[in-house]
Amino acid sequence: MPLRVIFMGTPDFSAPTLRAVAEAGHEIVAVYTQPPRAAGRRGLELTPSPVQREAERLGLEVRTPVSLKSEAEQQAFAALQADVAVVVAYGLLLPKAVLEATRLGCLNGHASLLPRWRGAAPIQRAIMAGDAETGMMVMKMEEGLDTGPVAVVENCAIAPDMTAGELHDRLMNIGASLMVEALAQLGINCLTFTRQATEGVTYARKIDKSETRVDWTRPSGEVHNHIRGLSPFPGAWCEVEIGGRMERLKLLRSTLSDGVGESGGILDDRLTVACGAGAVRLVEVQRAGGKPAAAREFLRGAKIEKGMKLT
Repeated sequence: MPLRVIFMGTPDFSAPTLRAVAEAGHEIVAVYTQPPRAAGRRGLELTPSPVQREAERLGLEVRTPVSLKSEAEQQAFAALQADVAVVVAYGLLLPKAVLEATRLGCLNGHASLLPRWRGAAPIQRAIMAGDAETGMMVMKMEEGLDTGPVAVVENCAIAPDMTAGELHDRLMNIGASLMVEALAQLGINCLTFTRQATEGVTYARKIDKSETRVDWTRPSGEVHNHIRGLSPFPGAWCEVEIGGRMERLKLLRSTLSDGVGESGGILDDRLTVACGAGAVRLVEVQRAGGKPAAAREFLRGAKIEKGMKLT
């Protein structure tokens, strides 16, 4: 049975779910997304979110409040008389009044196997921790941080060299189909929920720029997971001397390798770098102000040789 839906989301990750819910025939009465942000070289242009652009393409009403804490915003939300709110990476706190304003509550698409990796950055944290598996879940929202009961889930393997960007794209498509499945069951009163386990709770705190620099003294497995977990954004980085001056180098892709040497030392002509234990081979990098490049292409112009050191 088609439902009256309020959709709430902001980044690229959310847009496929919005599109899938619309294509499934549900009535989307409004789309909530974060306000346009300053962009451009001087920050003078306001850029709408990916969800706003998709909503406008679909001809849907878009609302961009800076907060939902005011009574006026909460009344406007309730006045939509929706059956359910669908929330995917919205980025704003939903007060209790909003959580309770729809007939059937709020469903959230979350990119982890709860209760592992509650919070803001579950995709990056799963890879940085070396997890071999994650997934998408549709849960019913409560006031706690990702504590609600889970309705549907689909697991997803994390390949040894998979980056956060690749996992992001896979999970956002899984999440779109999973939410459509959940709404179909909800529409015929067949959606059941299971409380989360009380053990195994971890929190995926937001990525801070202060943790993006690579520490070559760590074991190779940790360095590799650090690089791929932050790729493509914000990107792990180090410094290297090129043409007589130190330059920041963004590390986008790596793989585990063999080798022993001083931490950060270049071991061969393939950009293999020694770690505290073991080594990693850099596969794709990006110079400051440049474009991503394969290691072999980068080496042709940078003259990085065996025995040099990344700091």
